[in-house]
Amino acid sequence: MSTPQDSAVPATDATGETAHAGAGTPVRRPDQNVRREAVARVAELAIPLGGLGSLAELGCWLAACQGECPPRPPVRARVLLLAADHGVAAAGVSAYPASVGRARATAAGSARLPVAAAARAAGAAVRVVDVGLTEPAGSGEDGHVVVRGSGRIDREDALDEQQAERAYQVGQLLADEEIDAGADVLVPASLAVGATTPASVLVAALTGAEPVAVIGRGSGIDDAAWMRKATVVRDALRRARPYVRDPLTLLRKVGGIDIIALAGVLARAADRRVPVVIDGLTVGAAALMAEEVAPGAREWWLAAQASSEPAMTLALEHLSLNPVLDLGIRTDDGTAAVAVLPLLVAAAGLLAETGTAADTGIVPLSG
Repeated sequence: MSTPQDSAVPATDATGETAHAGAGTPVRRPDQNVRREAVARVAELAIPLGGLGSLAELGCWLAACQGECPPRPPVRARVLLLAADHGVAAAGVSAYPASVGRARATAAGSARLPVAAAARAAGAAVRVVDVGLTEPAGSGEDGHVVVRGSGRIDREDALDEQQAERAYQVGQLLADEEIDAGADVLVPASLAVGATTPASVLVAALTGAEPVAVIGRGSGIDDAAWMRKATVVRDALRRARPYVRDPLTLLRKVGGIDIIALAGVLARAADRRVPVVIDGLTVGAAALMAEEVAPGAREWWLAAQASSEPAMTLALEHLSLNPVLDLGIRTDDGTAAVAVLPLLVAAAGLLAETGTAADTGIVPLSG
């Protein structure tokens, strides 16, 4: 997969696979001078020391991302829901049959999923894009389909090189379209069944964790499904390990259409200096890969919540991202990320509208 950061001609490794650079050109950081200005502004407000807690931190992060202080309230949030099928779902690793991916996309297109309801409350627009369902959904866009379903990663590659290239480019294109249309914050998510299995493999590969350390209950699987998932992750991880230092090849070997496209969204948004709120293990795995391809991209991302999935906890630790909330939401469709959006609006407003100690006369006693 070529990216804006990759300009070298790919070489061929000892296995005959195309070898890519391990990482591209680092992404520009959010404006640290503006961040310091925002921190100084918070210190002048008519509040006790540390009185705004994490809201102040959100406001300072947002100011650095926007390059201005006080920051503007982000009022043009866009939710990108990518629908795709994973061949590994046939191994019985989910509580749902693979066909539910199509049903979820249809429900999302008719605004019947939790993320759509949360988005309405937050004033965010939702876009549903089929990037690789086995069969078309009843609603949503299908003009960006890469291939109708991916390979079973414990036995074969998820995608071939051209398909993976296309999936990454689709993610970049979707990010560009939303940003060009005025989006000031993005919320990407997946609607796939079985996606936490390749996501767990990717997290294990990049963090060095063992299979049992990354496998959670996902969609609510029972003990028998958990054991099947553990076997699949173990076998896929064996296939993945030779490519740990080659993120783009790793993605096509044991990732999936939605994960690769999400990585493209995340990397492109960071390159274009647009903040992203991430939620769910599928997006977490894509974030790990995007950070490998575009070092520094993580500074443009906000982790919505702590996760019950051990692989997501490992991913956030690896990315040094601290979750904003702990809602216990397990839908993996971006609902928790959308729930954070009003907090960003509030944080921006607090920095812009709260009076200073000098202006209000609300000054603490000295000494």
